[in-house]
Amino acid sequence: MKPEAFEKSTDAGTGRKMTIQGTVNKTFILLLLVLATFVYSWNQFLSNPDSAMPLILVGAIGGLLVALVTIFIPKVSPFTAPLYALLEGLFVGAVSAQYEVQYGGIVFQAVLLTIGVLLSLLLAYKSGFIKVTQNFRLGVVAATGAIFIVYLISFIGSFFGFQIPHLHEATPLGIAISVVIVIIAALNLVLDFDFIENASEKGVPKYYEWYGAFGLLVTLIWLYLEILRLLSKLRSR
Repeated sequence: MKPEAFEKSTDAGTGRKMTIQGTVNKTFILLLLVLATFVYSWNQFLSNPDSAMPLILVGAIGGLLVALVTIFIPKVSPFTAPLYALLEGLFVGAVSAQYEVQYGGIVFQAVLLTIGVLLSLLLAYKSGFIKVTQNFRLGVVAATGAIFIVYLISFIGSFFGFQIPHLHEATPLGIAISVVIVIIAALNLVLDFDFIENASEKGVPKYYEWYGAFGLLVTLIWLYLEILRLLSKLRSR
């Protein structure tokens, strides 16, 4: 949503407005919810890998459906954002356990790198080193859309024995592709920061704190998974 769209969203009747601190608090709540189901799904996979597959499907499909509802109906985000966090924890926990079994220590590395990228870009944004211009926003959104289309084609093609060359391979080109995707995912964090800052300045309704936290969580999970994929490619060589 563009910041300009907030102009008429102010809930002047209640006086309860979105704040940056409130959004930060909601983000921590969502991260704790992710962690709770992450640990459960992780342990389920390690104890019985077959029993974790339903968790992956429920987390992935359920998370996608809840995310779509949240995106199109921000007003329900106080209810859907926590549900999304719980579902994604199931998915990410089992997937992470799979990587950890194959490449010991990779999950800890991916978590540290994700936190490092988050803090570095937050510092760069707050210091003015990175400015969100209209061209910057359009470029990141276009690149993100292109990645989504490629992944969608890859997913559909997997049912017909078709794979996009190098996308999931540990070749030099495959690694380069993963690096580019990680960069695009990271730049989406900057858009999230800008969204939260602009929304709070516009004085939008309080529920946008959950919406902003939801958007930030979506990007963080995507970034983490892409870093995990990149590290696995590097480790497999």
